[in-house]
Amino acid sequence: MTRRPVRGGAKRRETDMRTHLLAVLIAFTFIATTHAADRPPNIIIIFVDDMGYGDLGCYGHPTIRTPHLDQMAREGLRFTDFYSAASVCTPSRAALMTARYAPRIGMASDKRRVLFPNSKGGLPHEEITIAEVLKERGYATHCIGKWHLGHLPQFLPTEHGFDSYYGIPYSNDMDRDGSKGPKNRDAFWEPKSEYWNVPLIRDKKEIERPADQTTITKRYAEEAVKRIKENKDKPFFIYLAHSLPHVPLFTSKEFEGKSLRGLYGDVIEEIDWTVGEVIKAVRENGLEKNTIVWFTSDNGPWLIFDDHGGSAGLLFEGKGCSWEGGQRVPGIVWGPGHIPGGRVTSELASTLDFLPTSAALAGAKIPADRKLDGYDLSAFITGKADKSPRDRFFYYRDVSIYAVRDRTHKIHFTTKSAYGRDAAVKHDPPLLFDMNVDPSEKWNVAAKHTDVVDRLKRLAEEQNKGLEPVPSQLENENVK
Repeated sequence: MTRRPVRGGAKRRETDMRTHLLAVLIAFTFIATTHAADRPPNIIIIFVDDMGYGDLGCYGHPTIRTPHLDQMAREGLRFTDFYSAASVCTPSRAALMTARYAPRIGMASDKRRVLFPNSKGGLPHEEITIAEVLKERGYATHCIGKWHLGHLPQFLPTEHGFDSYYGIPYSNDMDRDGSKGPKNRDAFWEPKSEYWNVPLIRDKKEIERPADQTTITKRYAEEAVKRIKENKDKPFFIYLAHSLPHVPLFTSKEFEGKSLRGLYGDVIEEIDWTVGEVIKAVRENGLEKNTIVWFTSDNGPWLIFDDHGGSAGLLFEGKGCSWEGGQRVPGIVWGPGHIPGGRVTSELASTLDFLPTSAALAGAKIPADRKLDGYDLSAFITGKADKSPRDRFFYYRDVSIYAVRDRTHKIHFTTKSAYGRDAAVKHDPPLLFDMNVDPSEKWNVAAKHTDVVDRLKRLAEEQNKGLEPVPSQLENENVK
């Protein structure tokens, strides 16, 4: 008996296969979506050295072109009242890493303002860094650029929670080779890399000395892009700390003479290009909806270097002091999947806030056994809260509080310009400035607002009671 073929069998099999494939696709999409939802956001902090409040197009500079940072600001949140935790390199970086003011952790000193190549100390191992907090949550952690928290092997980034390190261990003007080039300050006006014997380190190994500083900005960007690509399938934290525009100034050939602002402008425009490269890599790897990028500076501009230093815009003074130009810096945060764009805010924020904010965004635990000076800004930057939780900021010079501000006013107990240009002046009664009306600190209104003076004095007294400076790591001693 001949079996007759069943009509439509092939068609049914094709339909069944399509249904099966559709089910697999739906299941895969569900798993991928669930995985993306569970995956904490990537976090990138781009931290530059000695760039002033007024050095970017989006902060008002008329001749330095910063299209990538301007776009980042348009698409993200730009702070007008953002503060670095200190006015010089080492204490500023220590506070960023730990969310603790530098005197609290031994990273400030009245004798030496920063670490030098002959310093024996560094960031204490009992301190907990952003990298260590995020590593507990499964993050890959990478440090690129200037460290300046201890150059000896036991203090390098790989000893503080980072999986890798690529950069220079301290400022690019250290390790001056006096046998080469012009003497003293003359070497800065037409600098060459070989005038400074600064090492470039990979993890703990010195790979180049002197570092070729004409290509270092570009190489930092390439390292960051490489780390983004390598870690696209897992959460990552990248700390990209440019060693410029700290003097001596260097730029690659592609950016020489590009800016109307001269060499300093060339340097800023190359840094802006690196920001573009980082965000492009984030987008090209499909990570823009789950990545948050911060951009800021470690302190204000180094004004004593004339046109080789930057500008604080309308703010008074620059690097090294507690006037606004020393510590108020650009602050931008971008992240299309988390940060509502097109916002400018005058709410207070600081580099101290990076650790608790990153921990909250990542679902990580912050240290519970110590006092943190940072605030969790996550609800504010993501648009879930109207106000920043930060309602005060303390301006330390070395180990002392020189000034305090709240949301509206700033009080100065002591004033001193940067780097010994004048003596410290104690003010009794203190000086008081309205930060909304007078960010340039021109008009002392203390006599009109004695209640505000009293309130800010109480804040300083409370802070002093709760912070007892510990032995300094910055002095030239064999500190353990």
